[in-house]
Amino acid sequence: MYSVNEIFYSLQGEGFWTGTPMVFLRFSGCNLRCPFCDTDHAPYSEMSLGDILEAVSMTGKGCRRICLTGGEPTLQADSPLISALHGKGYLIHIETNGTRPLPEGIDWVTLSPKSGLFPDIGKVVIGRADELKVVFSPGDDPSSWLSFPATHHFLQPCYNKESGGSCNSETAAYILAHPSWRLSLQTHRLLGIK
Repeated sequence: MYSVNEIFYSLQGEGFWTGTPMVFLRFSGCNLRCPFCDTDHAPYSEMSLGDILEAVSMTGKGCRRICLTGGEPTLQADSPLISALHGKGYLIHIETNGTRPLPEGIDWVTLSPKSGLFPDIGKVVIGRADELKVVFSPGDDPSSWLSFPATHHFLQPCYNKESGGSCNSETAAYILAHPSWRLSLQTHRLLGIK
């Protein structure tokens, strides 16, 4: 059984695949507690693998691209799930904090590290990613992450739940001064979609 927060169909709002239709399989629970986390991943439903496959196929309107997210999806995503999704023709994305090994067979890995917030428990253990997405706040120095083996390196302005805003202009200024980075915005927020 898997603890599933929600399954929904939307546009990818962040990173390299921004604007691409995807099914999102959001697992409940995380091994970190980031102060800026925008997800209430405490509520969940227990679902079998068959339940998940049925819900995903009914949700995606024929879309064959799925993003495993959370919380932290590596707490639950496993080989049977990956094999079953591939068997149904899905390309599998995962968004992870990188503190746990990945199951084999993931097609696209987005690493969003939090080791600066949690130096003792937030250590990244995966060796590479397709994209690295660092949440940026004014005063941060993400330069050490440029050496991480990823094809794409993104900075994303930190969203402040209390103010309802982001540090967009500071992030843009940092990227202009450090052009190895690309900007990732939470476009789903800008569009008012999930």
